[in-house]
Amino acid sequence: MLKNDQLDQWDRENFFHPSTHLAQFARGEAPNRVIRTASGSHIEDRDGNKLLDAFAGLYCVNVGYGRQEIAEAIAAQARELAYYHAYVGHGTEASITLSKMILDRAPKGMSKVYFGLGGSDANETNIKLIWYYNNILGRPEKKKIISRWRGYHGSGLMTGSLTGLELFHKKFDLPMEQVIHTDAPYYFRRPDLNMSEEQFTAHCVAELEALIEREGADTIAAFVGEPVLGTGGIVPPPAGYWPAIQEVLNKHDILLVADEVVTGFGRLGSMFGSDHYGMTPDLITIAKGLTSAYAPLSGSIVGDKMWKVLEQGTDETGPIGHGWTYSAHPIGAAAGIANLKLIDDLNLIGNAGSVGAYLNTAMKDALGDHPNVGEIRGEGMLCAVEFVKDRETRTFFDAGDKVGARIAGALVAHGVIGRAMPQGDILGFAPPFCLTQAEADEVIAKTATAVAEILG
Repeated sequence: MLKNDQLDQWDRENFFHPSTHLAQFARGEAPNRVIRTASGSHIEDRDGNKLLDAFAGLYCVNVGYGRQEIAEAIAAQARELAYYHAYVGHGTEASITLSKMILDRAPKGMSKVYFGLGGSDANETNIKLIWYYNNILGRPEKKKIISRWRGYHGSGLMTGSLTGLELFHKKFDLPMEQVIHTDAPYYFRRPDLNMSEEQFTAHCVAELEALIEREGADTIAAFVGEPVLGTGGIVPPPAGYWPAIQEVLNKHDILLVADEVVTGFGRLGSMFGSDHYGMTPDLITIAKGLTSAYAPLSGSIVGDKMWKVLEQGTDETGPIGHGWTYSAHPIGAAAGIANLKLIDDLNLIGNAGSVGAYLNTAMKDALGDHPNVGEIRGEGMLCAVEFVKDRETRTFFDAGDKVGARIAGALVAHGVIGRAMPQGDILGFAPPFCLTQAEADEVIAKTATAVAEILG
């Protein structure tokens, strides 16, 4: 293949990459990889290296790469109508149809869908709607948002504040004062190793109750959480967590925002994480799995209770003053329709549940007894391996050792992409839903090889 040999230079001189060590990259000390094509669960770079993408991009290419049905839907929509805005009642066949398809799949009690482009802007929309809601109800002091340490909700000003990871706060003057954080439901990192899951859930609930007591329930508007912690370590909740949290929120009239950017549309083997864990949210954030990343699109699904107040607000104050130029972009909506049809037609949620369960079980069989493996956890098509210096005392490696990153590097050298998660030595997997059992076996075998190379 003829390559543009200036591309590497152009990349380092012109392209600002997210989540990258900028100085090392510009100096050529950090590698780059230019992706050329992809199919199924594999990507291929311009040098001809073929890699099994066991993280589906960023947990987003759920239907797998190279789906011509989605590409054709995008092309057909672009030929017919590439763009028109959604302001003051305008719509397209694609945006209206997709709204109906989403609500047909959403948990009970949801009313409308507001579209954006990415999970960050969807969560920004959610916070604005929550503040608007409380202003209309005459509660201008009820504005604080509770998030959780290690949660991930975006990279904007408010969404970066909601995110409970140090990297997203450091030197950005975040978090903003309206955001307060409570404990992560991270059983492996519980403060007392003698706690059962039920006792740890009770601990998380007590910490939340204490936070609400300190701040005052009349100042707290909402609680935002991922059904399963994603970027914070791929951490399913401990037993009974969500029903217990929901009870506290209901008692104090605090709204629940379920951030389903990762879990929405099938990754847990269920259509939504809210149904999977018995959550009853007032707002649901969707993005990645909505189009399987074939086009940018996100959404805020608004519950019935909130929607009635939003209508009341426009009767009182006129049209709602919120909108994005690309809200409900017809190309993104067309991609969403084709994507959801594929998920149904190919039973990809069923495959995510069955092959995901196999991946988690077989990973435990392969690595569960390794002296430096502290925990292997997951749900559906999510799996994480957490590494420790000493599993008996749960002693962690020094961050400077970069054990997780080194194992991820060794793994990619063997042709499989896993993700080194932040704030810990954690190797994460979130493959496309079309992953086969044979491909899962390859992921596991090569992970075991990479672990042996780095840790013995």
